[in-house]
Amino acid sequence: MVLYRRQRLPGHTYFFTLTLNDRSQRLLTEHIEGLRQAYVGIQKRHPFRTDAIVVLPDHLHCLWTLPEGDTAYSMRWRLIKTQFTAALSARGFNARRRRRNERAVWQPRFWEYAIRDETDLSRHIDYIHFNPVKHGLAERVSDWSHSFHRFCSVGTLPKDWGGSFESSRKKGE
Repeated sequence: MVLYRRQRLPGHTYFFTLTLNDRSQRLLTEHIEGLRQAYVGIQKRHPFRTDAIVVLPDHLHCLWTLPEGDTAYSMRWRLIKTQFTAALSARGFNARRRRRNERAVWQPRFWEYAIRDETDLSRHIDYIHFNPVKHGLAERVSDWSHSFHRFCSVGTLPKDWGGSFESSRKKGE
């Protein structure tokens, strides 16, 4: 068995990327309520703070800050992935099975990155918010319903933050 070396910093802020096994599927946005229920349910039982999140059809990115003294982000993700998969199964979605009879909805692992400082945090928040535009899923950041709007509602960012795909392309020309 391969031992994956993960940074374990108690109470730290981490950036995560989780991906569906089949990147052509749109399960995360088509079944957003099941994902939301799994996420919120685990967050209630095993608290953490969500600093930013974006859910795309085939993957998600988020920033979490764990409670002081806590490093158990892997357990939380395992539970969220398991509950979401169970919710899909209950709705009749039949994912192929891997060894040990587990359903192959998600890629087996996830990517995590320990945030270094406030500048690093700010860059990752921007990356999360702009991701739907980057992937061609929205013209403007504010057009994507599975991200960003909490930041606008509390006044952290203006509604027109990030401009549009066209304006970002013109800057790069």
